[in-house]
Amino acid sequence: MSQTIEFTLDGRAATLIVPESPAPGNPWVWRTEFLYAFNQADLALLARGFHIAYYCVSNEYGSPAAIAAFHRFHDYLVETYHLSPRAALFGFSRGGLYACNYAIAYPADCTCLYLDAPVLDIRSWPGGLGCGDGDPDCWAQCKALYGLTDDSAPGFAQNPLDQAARLAACGIPVVGVAGLADTTVPYSENLQRFTPRFRAAGGKIRVIEKP
Repeated sequence: MSQTIEFTLDGRAATLIVPESPAPGNPWVWRTEFLYAFNQADLALLARGFHIAYYCVSNEYGSPAAIAAFHRFHDYLVETYHLSPRAALFGFSRGGLYACNYAIAYPADCTCLYLDAPVLDIRSWPGGLGCGDGDPDCWAQCKALYGLTDDSAPGFAQNPLDQAARLAACGIPVVGVAGLADTTVPYSENLQRFTPRFRAAGGKIRVIEKP
């Protein structure tokens, strides 16, 4: 039976799920947001000996401060629990911002990215500047974290979407999953736009589209 360890690091909640029989090298899946949501992949990998980790940096939208906090968490897990230095990052929804931005900043910490309905452009979500629903409260938080205004936000160019070539240069393979009917995180504004840019820069990506 797996063991769940709950703890705090720098005042933030953290979770580490230890498999019953850890695989050699202690590989792990890093859930960058929404630990238990749509966790079929997590459970399958847990059964194969992967640890599952989560660090609560919610409502920070993959900002530089959030990525710095993530790096401290990574180092803590590697040093304290002897996990592999390289994790598989699972970015679900807004977790896509964290996963991609972390991989770009610290490519040596990542084996691959699994992106499920990922937010790859803050203008799409939470901004709602395109065809998506957006979220006004989250958008206000997001703009404040990135130092943006209503006038400057449309020109923001530090999204994962804008940095697809930089991520591709890191040599980190990607699996992307998207629902075509998603109006919260529109595929057409996120993963669908990211994919050709990533591939054109030499990145390896497999995309799975769901009706």
